[in-house]
Amino acid sequence: MKCPFCGEADKDKVLDSRPIRDNTAIKRRRECEVERGGCGRRFTTFEQIEELLLQVVKKDGTREAFDRNKLLASLQIAAKKRPVSADQLEDAVEDIERTLANRLDKEVSTQEIGELVMEHLKSLDQIAYVRFASVYRQFEDATQFRDIVNMLRRQTGRAKTKE
Repeated sequence: MKCPFCGEADKDKVLDSRPIRDNTAIKRRRECEVERGGCGRRFTTFEQIEELLLQVVKKDGTREAFDRNKLLASLQIAAKKRPVSADQLEDAVEDIERTLANRLDKEVSTQEIGELVMEHLKSLDQIAYVRFASVYRQFEDATQFRDIVNMLRRQTGRAKTKE
């Protein structure tokens, strides 16, 4: 491993390793052991299985590799300043990734990913859901906000009557 501080390669020792993400990844705490100059700085690395070779087909037809970090970032933006924990967002990303990985197709449209995100946000936080929907569905006026809020009210009302 290359030290991010001094640039020396393979001159580090692992101080701590622990499984994360349901044992699908490992977080390692490392310390640089360069003899000359004695860097001694500590850093963290993550190791995970590279299994998802999924291509995302965008609206304009272009393709790019699936990026977990982009997905997490979009959820974080939608849930900003809302009572949604980082763990809840991470769990949603993991569930979406798992759903996509279990598909037989190697390509997925941005629309399919967007629908999965909306499904998760709806159960996590309604405000985050509306924020994401306004961008994802490209709302152009306030009536579209009203329509989605009314839909959420109807669903919430039905859920309360079932209890």
